Amino acid sequence: MLKKMKKMLKNERGLTLVELLAVIVILGIIAAIAVPSIGNIIEKSREDAVKAEGIQVLNAAKLYVSSEKITEGTTSIGADQLKDYLDNNGDIMQSGYTVSIEEDNSLALTGKGKKGSVEIDFTKATIKDINDSAKGATSIPETETETKTKQ
Repeated sequence: MLKKMKKMLKNERGLTLVELLAVIVILGIIAAIAVPSIGNIIEKSREDAVKAEGIQVLNAAKLYVSSEKITEGTTSIGADQLKDYLDNNGDIMQSGYTVSIEEDNSLALTGKGKKGSVEIDFTKATIKDINDSAKGATSIPETETETKTKQ
């Protein structure tokens, strides 16, 4: 009897076709669930990168204002003036941006940021506006039509 059992165990090698198909179907289901989720994660990270770049530009403008002798008549700071205060400037924020100095001495960013398929239009956006912006916002601060379509 022991010899028969050993012989049967030796003959069982590999997977049957049904087992192999079951494994392939399971892997296909897992892939169908995972791929869209990964795409959303990539899109979100691009959006976060554009927002972070906008915040970095505003922080560089704060540094510029505090280190340079800014006269009271100065109302805006251009990208050329901030180039020494930013690392890797220009890979996300397009070069035509400006930072305006508001009446209350706060700073506001106006320009466009683009990373991959994500493009965000900053219109007098403060750091608070950027941090408070909704997921998927195409302009900061959000326009009334964007706010209504999300509700």
